[in-house]
Order: sequence, then structure tokens, then C-alpha cells
Amino acid sequence: NTMEIYNVAIIPLIVGVVELAKKLGLPDKFAAVLSAVLGVVIGLVYVAPNDPAKGVLIGLSMGLSASGLYSGVKNTAEGIKGQ
Repeated sequence: NTMEIYNVAIIPLIVGVVELAKKLGLPDKFAAVLSAVLGVVIGLVYVAPNDPAKGVLIGLSMGLSASGLYSGVKNTAEGIKGQ
């Protein structure tokens, strides 16, 4: 299953890491970006290491799912515009 690594669900793991980063000072407006980056890295390294296109697509899907796709992208866009 591409949504698990070593029997650990990936999306909740990404959510947890992003929430930890926010508690450590990551501005909310960058949470969706971190989530997407983590998803892509996991996709490339663990899910499809021999198929970069598949790794990016699945990883981005997982990262955006973890960020709450719409609200995360909206917050990031508003944060970038506000700078």
C-alpha cells in the first residue's frame, strides 16, 4: 500500500511533523508548503524510488491531503501575497 511505510500511515505522519514544526515556530502560512515537500520527499525516497514521476505525484497527493489541500494552499497564497 503506497499510503503506508513499515505499517505506518504516511498522511497522519506528515500532519504530525508539520504540527510539530508549527509548535517549534514555523509560521502557519508555510505549513502547506512543508507538508507538500515532506510528501514529495517521502514519495521519492520510499514510495517510488525508481520512478521519480510516480514518486512526485503520489508524494504531492499525500502532502496536499495532509495539509487539507484547499485551506493550506489558500493560507500559503495569502501569506506569500502579504510579504
